[in-house]
Amino acid sequence: MQMLFQWEMSPQETRKLEIKFWRAATAAEDTEKFANELFEGAARRVRYLDEAIEKHCDNWRFERLAAIDRAILRLAIHELQSSKTPHKVIINEAVNLAKKFSGEDSGDFVNGILDAASKAGKTR
Repeated sequence: MQMLFQWEMSPQETRKLEIKFWRAATAAEDTEKFANELFEGAARRVRYLDEAIEKHCDNWRFERLAAIDRAILRLAIHELQSSKTPHKVIINEAVNLAKKFSGEDSGDFVNGILDAASKAGKTR
């Protein structure tokens, strides 16, 4: 989520951003690899993910979303669509990120968008 946020604020090659990010952060090697895979996948599919987010933003313009909420939603929708992790787990983690890093109502907003996206994905 932090790499996606940084990438939106300062667009650059994903690998360069990862190198800079991991200089300042520490994690186990498998965690770092997993985070990089999620970031790269979401960055590669950003237009598609943004369309998916916008589709579920009833009465709210995508451009008005806080950058941190966009990063959380992009990451979570990418993970919903590409991993075997249970959807409830992904949504819960995204809601917790929104509560921690974003505005007061962001947790409920993120939950609503991801719940709709998860249900829509099950009908694919």
